[in-house]
Amino acid sequence: MSQEDGVDQTRRWLAIGATSAVGAIGAGFVAVPFVKSWNPSAKAKAAGAPVTVDISKLEVGQKMLVEWRSKPVWVVRRSQEALDRLEGVESELRDPNSEVDLQPAYAKNRFRAREDRKDIIVLVGLCTHLGCSPTYRPEITADWAGGFFCPCHGSTFDFSGRVLAGVPAPTNLEIPPYSFLAENKNLLVVGLDEENA
Repeated sequence: MSQEDGVDQTRRWLAIGATSAVGAIGAGFVAVPFVKSWNPSAKAKAAGAPVTVDISKLEVGQKMLVEWRSKPVWVVRRSQEALDRLEGVESELRDPNSEVDLQPAYAKNRFRAREDRKDIIVLVGLCTHLGCSPTYRPEITADWAGGFFCPCHGSTFDFSGRVLAGVPAPTNLEIPPYSFLAENKNLLVVGLDEENA
């Protein structure tokens, strides 16, 4: 083998190596946008992203409004009197035991809330009749046990968002998935619970 053949062989391997390296880099530039296209967009993430809410300043009887997935979500701190009235209105309700599945399993109780924070209820603030927004009516009178009233067509709901019988709304108000941070029970996360983590 002559020295000339050795030089050609070295050049050939150098050219093959350089071409392979450039090809690999080019493939990487093509692959990255393709793989990134599989991830949800920032808009899609924001549309369903959990929302953290500080409820430490929410006083008894107050309601706060949070937006989650472009829906109004109400967080209400109920009084002990409101909680005590829940059993007394059950004979007037269409679905007192929340048989229609519009709440997570942990909220399928009289309070429609987590056991460790029964005073807090989290509801999607849209009437199940035509999607109107009911008003929060916490006052308790002889004729009104307190709760939510939809002025559009007269649907009424108790303090747990359970629909009264004989009104247009067919079901109880929806309860979204939610949880409290383990280290701080005053930080509520709407849209995230054990099943949706």
